[in-house]
Amino acid sequence: MIVEVQGLNKIYEGKQRVVAVDGIDLAVGSGQIFGLLGPNGAGKTTTISICTTRVLPSSGVVRIAGVDVVANPAVARRSIGVVPQYNTLDRACTIAENINFHCLYFGFSRAEAKARTAQLLDQFHLSERVNAYPSQLSGGLAQRVQIARAIAHRPKVLFLDEPSAGLDPQSRIAMWEAVRGLREEGITVVLTTHYMEEADELCDRVAIIDHGKILVEDTPANLKNSVGAQKVYELQLRDSRGIATLAASLKLLSGVTKAEPTPEGIRVLAHGADGLLSEVVTAANPFGLRDMTITETSLETVFIQLTGRDLRE
Repeated sequence: MIVEVQGLNKIYEGKQRVVAVDGIDLAVGSGQIFGLLGPNGAGKTTTISICTTRVLPSSGVVRIAGVDVVANPAVARRSIGVVPQYNTLDRACTIAENINFHCLYFGFSRAEAKARTAQLLDQFHLSERVNAYPSQLSGGLAQRVQIARAIAHRPKVLFLDEPSAGLDPQSRIAMWEAVRGLREEGITVVLTTHYMEEADELCDRVAIIDHGKILVEDTPANLKNSVGAQKVYELQLRDSRGIATLAASLKLLSGVTKAEPTPEGIRVLAHGADGLLSEVVTAANPFGLRDMTITETSLETVFIQLTGRDLRE
């Protein structure tokens, strides 16, 4: 495994003791796109920060390409590329200079740095903006420059911390394509996200994290199949007093695997049984059905089943 995490803990002592990472074990295979999916404050960024030598763990071991990141941080960094949540491009330099200086920092000759910079500008469709400054770029373009810079020294593993945060949908899709293209360079990608669509679209394997702990890890397809349902019905009711009675009735319908209360009504998990929609509506109408949405089972559904709350809460 190119990324190995064993018994990782990070505790911040003080007036209030905070356990940011609580006994995490991970193994990421070479060439994978691996996702850490969880809400803000779950411990994703702290885990990435330890893996990239920016934060020391309280205990546990992290190895990148076989190198212990605590015992040999300088050696480990040669195998690591990092794109943090925030924009770290040098605003006084053009995008070409940002990439070129990164190459020089990692020991490239001037000729090698120039050639690698030109290659990356072309690869990430940035050649027309070669003399632009970071302040002149959209969020999506700036993120592509950051990824290009992060892989300039040809790392074995690229860590992306919330890579699509703040991007518009079009820029997000372009960023996803750029990440998929990294496989062709043999780069393993570890990303954190709280966007379920991002984890589903990009990742070969996903670990769902909450309160510093890994709750489950598998392929996106297997995680969604584990819910035991194909559809999610979200019912909003005008009167909450009948929720328990309605939930009990809905559980008896053919195709329903679970019916549970929510702050606004009831969430129903079900298979695609014929006629189920009309049966749900008929059962709910006497209880003041105000609105209903129907979605496919998603990674957020998995998170809800594991934690009892939405990913965005």
